[in-house]
Amino acid sequence: MDYRDLVFMSVAENLSFSKAANTLNISQPAVTQHIKELEKRYNTNLLERKGNKIYLTKAGEKVYNAFKEIAQKYRSLDFDIGQMHDFISGEFKIGASSTISQYIIPKVIASFHKRYPKIKIYLVSGNSFEVEKLLLDNQVDIVLVENCSSQSGINYKGFLDDELIIVTGRNSVYAKLEFITKDDLMEIPIVLREQGSGTLEVIKKVLSEQNLDFENLKTFIHLGSTESIKNFLQDFDGLAIVSEKAVQNELYMKTLVKIKVAGLDIRRKFRLAYKQGYKSRQVELFENFLISYNI
Repeated sequence: MDYRDLVFMSVAENLSFSKAANTLNISQPAVTQHIKELEKRYNTNLLERKGNKIYLTKAGEKVYNAFKEIAQKYRSLDFDIGQMHDFISGEFKIGASSTISQYIIPKVIASFHKRYPKIKIYLVSGNSFEVEKLLLDNQVDIVLVENCSSQSGINYKGFLDDELIIVTGRNSVYAKLEFITKDDLMEIPIVLREQGSGTLEVIKKVLSEQNLDFENLKTFIHLGSTESIKNFLQDFDGLAIVSEKAVQNELYMKTLVKIKVAGLDIRRKFRLAYKQGYKSRQVELFENFLISYNI
């Protein structure tokens, strides 16, 4: 690709001339000059300023999306040539929801790296809503999510079963309970993940199917990660609903206690997702590796 194209992509992804300059290790005037030359090439403005911020114009969005596809095709070409010589290389970016990025995907990436050491992987974490937005904005090549809804323009494929369980801290007044009823669940204080979390979305869906009103839960606080919830439970007389895969160590060490709710089963699938259309060879390789990996 032309170097000006790479400069524009960096500006578009950072929405900042100074950050693009730092990333590319060139001066900010040089970035400005490259953008001017590119706008002259297409005879239109690709960026616009609003106050202290810059935004892509409609033409800028179109050019950026086209450049992303071209860059992916270059990476695929590198991959194909590498395969011809038993030398597979390239790079791609993964967006993963919080639970997956913390407890599931690191060991998969480590194993993938052993098998394909010349492929670089960049991992970005956020809740399911955030990483899907990154995918739609072409900031990542593939995402791994824990929600149950689907967005248009994205293909989804399940790769791992998961169960959400009710837990409490070992010092909680509820720690000696093995079972509670659905009515108990609605009355006991509870801590949950934040809005946009795939876990929260699944909880709302399952409760609705059980004719239980999510809004009637005695939600004490919403926290931005499962780690925060686990720490919070150490001094909280209440419950939490979390992925069983995220608390295996705590259950084994008995710092957290699992409580069953009669008649309530919260299961979901972790899913990989990518934009409809072009998919790089590196992403295909990782997808196949992930699905066949014994997690």
